[in-house]
This record gives sequence, C-alpha cells and structure tokens, in this order.
Amino acid sequence: MSQRTIDGQLFKEMLISGANLLEQNRETIDAMNVFPVPDGDTGTNMSLTMKSTVRDIEALDEHDASKMIQTASKGALKGARGNSGVILSQILRGFSKGINGAAEIDAATFAAGLKRGADTAYKAVMKPKEGTILTVIRVIAEDAGRYVQRHPDDLGGLLDKMIRSGEAILEKTPEMLPALKQAGVVDSGGQGLITVLQGWRAAFNGEHIEATPPQAAENAEAEAQTEEEILKFRYAVSYQILSINEGVTEDDLNRLRTRLTRIGDKVVLNVEERPIQVKVNTNDPGKAVQYACDLGELKDIRIDNKAEERREKERQAEEARRAEEEAAAAAAAAKAASEQADTTPLKAYGFVTISIGSGFSQIFTDLGVDYIVEGGQTMNPSIEDILDAVNKVHAETVFVLPNNSNVILAASQAAELAEKKVVVIPTKNTAMGVGAVIAFNPDASTEENLINMTAAAQQVKTGQITYAVRDTVFEDKEIREGDIIGIHNGRIEVVGKDIHDIALELIQLVVEDGDSLITIYYGADTSEEDASHLCDEIAELYPDMDVEVQFGGQPLYYYLLSAE
Repeated sequence: MSQRTIDGQLFKEMLISGANLLEQNRETIDAMNVFPVPDGDTGTNMSLTMKSTVRDIEALDEHDASKMIQTASKGALKGARGNSGVILSQILRGFSKGINGAAEIDAATFAAGLKRGADTAYKAVMKPKEGTILTVIRVIAEDAGRYVQRHPDDLGGLLDKMIRSGEAILEKTPEMLPALKQAGVVDSGGQGLITVLQGWRAAFNGEHIEATPPQAAENAEAEAQTEEEILKFRYAVSYQILSINEGVTEDDLNRLRTRLTRIGDKVVLNVEERPIQVKVNTNDPGKAVQYACDLGELKDIRIDNKAEERREKERQAEEARRAEEEAAAAAAAAKAASEQADTTPLKAYGFVTISIGSGFSQIFTDLGVDYIVEGGQTMNPSIEDILDAVNKVHAETVFVLPNNSNVILAASQAAELAEKKVVVIPTKNTAMGVGAVIAFNPDASTEENLINMTAAAQQVKTGQITYAVRDTVFEDKEIREGDIIGIHNGRIEVVGKDIHDIALELIQLVVEDGDSLITIYYGADTSEEDASHLCDEIAELYPDMDVEVQFGGQPLYYYLLSAE
C-alpha cells in the first residue's frame, strides 16, 4: 500500500533530509560554478539557506503540512544567501502558497505547490535566464502537472517523476548556456535544487539521510555520552497491529520490517501472529509508529527512554536559566533602544553597505556609511543579515549597497521585508559602491539620489585579479589551476602566470577615453610595496590621469582596479 499524503511531520523529515543531502554535496556543487574563481559558492549558499530552514522547524511539533511549510519558507527567506539561495527560498515560499492551506498534501496538491514555487521564483528575478535553476524548477513543475492528470493518486510516482524530469532538463542546461558547455558542467543551482528534491524523495520513502557522515556522527555522539548513555539507539518502541486494513499484503508487512531495519535494530515482527507484535530500537520513534499506521489499527503503543527523561529535566532547567538571562538582556536592550528612539529624531537618509576587507570597510566608514555588513565574494550575507542592518539605521530612508552581483537579489528581498523605506543601489563591486556613496546628495530627493547614485556607480569601470581554482575552458581560453586571471565586465579577459603583468594588461581593457581617475585597491595577499610599484607603472602608461593606491584588504583578489 503506497502512501498517498504527506503531513507536517513527514514534510519536516523531507526538508531536513534535503538539507542534509545538500550539505553532503555542497563542495561538489561549489566546484560546478562556471568561473574557476576561489569564491564559487552556489552549493554553500544553498546549503546555508536550507540550514536556516531546518533551524526554524527542528523543534516544531506540527502535523499540519501547510503550517510546517509556512514556517520552513520563512526560515529559508531569512537565511537566504546569494542568488541561488534566494531563488531556492522563493521556490519554498511559492510552494507554501501553492498547497493552499492543506493539512495533508496529496499528489495534486504537491504538483500545485511546485507550479506556484516555479512562478514565484521567476517573478523574484528581474531578468530570468534560461538554463539555470529557474528552468529546472519550471520544467519539473510542468511535468508534475501533466503526471497528476494521468495518476492523481500516485504521490510516490510523482516524486520519482519529479527527479527524473529534473535530471533530464539539467543535462540540457549546457545547450542553453554556452558557458556551461565550454566549462563541461551543468548548472550548479539546478544541481543543488535536484539534490534537495532527492532528499525529499528519500525521506518520503523511509530513508534516513545523516546530517554528517555516519562514522563522524557516531564518534561525536560517543564522545558526548556517559557510560550509561552509550546506546546506539535511544528508544525502545513497541506496539501491536490489530485488524489489518483491506488490501494489505504480506509484502507490505515485510516492507514494514525493511523500513524499521533502516532506522534501528533488534526488530521483532512476526507476520504469522495475530495481533502482530512489533518491536524496534531506534532514534526515530515517530517513524517507527508512522510506518505501521497505513497497515492497520495500532494498540499499546509504547516508547521507553528513562535516561532521556533525566536529561530532559536538566535541559529544561538550563533552558529556563538561559531564557531568564535572555529576557533580562532583551528588556534592557529594548529599554535602551526605546530611550534612544525617544530622544533621537530620525534623520532623512542612512546607508548600509556590504563590504569585504578591512580597507574597504574603513573607506565606507570615512564616507559616512551607517552600518557595514561583512561579506561579499567569499561569504554572501543573508537576507536577515541585511534586514537586521537596515533596522539598526536610525533613518527614514536607507540606501543599501550590495557591492556584489550575487547579493543584489538578497538586498532586494530585504527591502521588501523592511518596515521602513529601503532603496537598493545595484552596485556589483565595492568600487562601484564607493562611487555611489560619493555621488549622494543629502539635499536631493530619494528618487534623484537613486538616479544619480546608480549612474555614478555605472560609470565606474572595474577589473579584478584573482587565481584559478581548477582547470577549465572559458570562452576558448584554456585555464589551468593556479593561473592568474583578470576579469572585466563579468568575463575572464586575461590569463597568465604573473600578477603584475596581468594587472598591466587588464588596466588597458578597463580604462576608456574620457576617464580621469584610476584607483588601485590592493588586497590582503598583496603588499603595499607591490601595489605602489604597480601604481608607478600605470601612471607612466596614463600620464594625463590621476592614479591612486588604496588598501582594500579584500581576500583572494589581489587587485580591484577601477577607472572613472
């Protein structure tokens, strides 16, 4: 007898399994990024987004599927990082709306959730691009809709179809995006999404996906346990199956035995007895009981764990103590904030900027930016990080400078969630952010500043110099691991072995007629002496322009060169 619906508890297991499987494959997905740069982070961003989801639902005891996914989608939205993470959060957000309050999700409802998830994700992106995670979720949703029309009660089959459909369209993404084809990879965001969905299907089928590799988890657990607690499975579960439901076969009962064996040991289940006695030692007592619910009426359900009762009391006492401390701290903070709000009038404008590197952070501070969120190329901040920063700025209108193309979407979502007016200036790097802040006019209107700051940012031309983390081919350029690469306008333009030579070649692509200022921002791995020497040589190349050197402190990128 196949399971026809998903309740809140099962969906919780599916979400956790999806997050765990994604984390297990995070590094592999990171390595699939087309650019062979050291900050390829699609897998990391999606994994951190799902971890935020799990944190919000982990302690939630909710059997209503719609309430479970509502909580999950809020967690994903708060923790969403990077474009891939934000899109994943929008898929969950749409799925939550698409199931339309269903306490239990059947095949048709699941397909409707996928359709709404795809639509919501597309709407969140200003210029959707095919061959990406968007294409993958759209095709999955379309195929799912057709499948349930033919098989309205086959939820298990629908989940299988979902994976097959996703894998098929993922293999076609290199034909849609030439950069993927040249790099010899499929879309990393699409791969991340399918990995999550594979985790969903596994949990639906009764498979347990560990949060960490099993051996590491066992070692960590063994270190934490006392001698009396050293038990592989903490719960002894027992119950009786009375009258067997119509249509249940001996194969179904044997399948129950298999599923129980997957989640525990010392399984007792004799199909010849009536009533059927079932026993299992497990760490998942809920599953042990749930698996039998579709087979017949259950009686004398018992779950024993005396050691946990003692530990629970200790935990409750500790939680009560922490809650008191947190409540006192929150009350004090609220009082202080209230006093400040009462005495300090709101200023008209404020600034939040994303910055990576102590040098850039100091530059923004000197320019009067109110709050700096650490992050960028090596660690994209979450929507919640940006929203928290906005809320700390005591201003009527807050300008947000993402300073990274992979943070703009997260900043835009934070702006939608904010309770004050937030304006996102679409800066793609820190040099553009500096240009935007300098162009700000405190006497101009919000709309005028948006236009002027955006225009100023776009006038800043930039080039970045880093190193390749793997062998690849990009736009007919053969790149070897360790090569120095120069990036301009989102493209790898220069490849070589020497940082200094690459910089001299790249600056000639960056500078255009009419420019009057070149700024060299050197990173954490570049010496001031090397930067000054480069400055002298560039000044000789452009004697009619001002050339400046500033410490950016950015990791992994030796130089950020700008011209305006």
